[in-house]
Amino acid sequence: MKNQRFKPTFGVLAAIAALCSLGAAPAQAGKTLDGIKARGQIACGVSTGVNGFSAADSSGKWVGLDVDVCRGLAAATLGDAEKVKYVPLTSQQRFTALQSGEVDVLARNTTLTQSRDASLGLFATVTNYYDGQGFMVPVKSKIKNPKQLKGQTVCVQSGTTTEKNLAAFSKSNGLNLKPIVFEKFEATNAAYFAGRCLAYTTDASGLASIRSKEAKDPKDHIILPDLISKEPLGPMVRRGDDDWFTIVKWVIYGTFEAEEYGVTQANVDQLKATSTDPVVQRLLGSGSEDSGKALGLDKDWLARVIKATGNYGESFERNLGSQSAVNLPRGLNKQWNQGGLIYAYPVR
Repeated sequence: MKNQRFKPTFGVLAAIAALCSLGAAPAQAGKTLDGIKARGQIACGVSTGVNGFSAADSSGKWVGLDVDVCRGLAAATLGDAEKVKYVPLTSQQRFTALQSGEVDVLARNTTLTQSRDASLGLFATVTNYYDGQGFMVPVKSKIKNPKQLKGQTVCVQSGTTTEKNLAAFSKSNGLNLKPIVFEKFEATNAAYFAGRCLAYTTDASGLASIRSKEAKDPKDHIILPDLISKEPLGPMVRRGDDDWFTIVKWVIYGTFEAEEYGVTQANVDQLKATSTDPVVQRLLGSGSEDSGKALGLDKDWLARVIKATGNYGESFERNLGSQSAVNLPRGLNKQWNQGGLIYAYPVR
């Protein structure tokens, strides 16, 4: 008698697939928000101090574009933007801290790349700042273009995309650049301003932040206009918790769309009470539709975010733009209908 080959039915195959997916799911799957609610606080991984993105001010209060993401998440999920534990992390510490569960979200001016999205057990969420790698040099050097740096020393921080981009740029252009590498952000800053390197390279926004904070006279240093890379910056979360991933995305998209529709920190209460625009009603939870339900949140989730941080444009101007010491132009970070790349999925 011939051996009968087992032919699994569709139902059996589906059951096997379901079991395999359960076995592959990490232990924290679906538990991030539960953990946040249980402790009454979001643990947010931030930088050790980058003006405009995440830094403690003179009173010890954390401020910045990325800090507003943390505060917005706390407002949406816990009803209070102040319920955040800020965890300062170096470039080398940041991914391990997120992977291990030390922080719930990494909002630390981090470049979103394929390798980081696909191989670290992490998810890139939304780009909240479009940047590029640049160079800062003393004005007295008379350098106008990065290619004029041939054979020169360049300060750079280790464990970053910046270090790899510098090596690639040097090799492809035959520049024989001499990287002076430092583990810590503060050491890199100190070395450049002490004259140990002719140039400093990192994201252009970071250079503007460093110049505004560290230079004796910011006018003595120029950020060269040519950029050598794309650096889309944004928060990251652990893989395996789709609910938390979705909440983080929509808190950011919500601030984008609030700006597009003219909802501000100053008028959010008035619009919530009086607006007849269906989109604004949906954003602020004042109409018949409940945009929070699918997120496991209440109808007022986004209204609380905007009341706490303002819309994206307000956060940008306060932390990085004309109202800040960094004083960066919006550039690519304008709304899509103003020539920029800020384009939200619609809240509907």
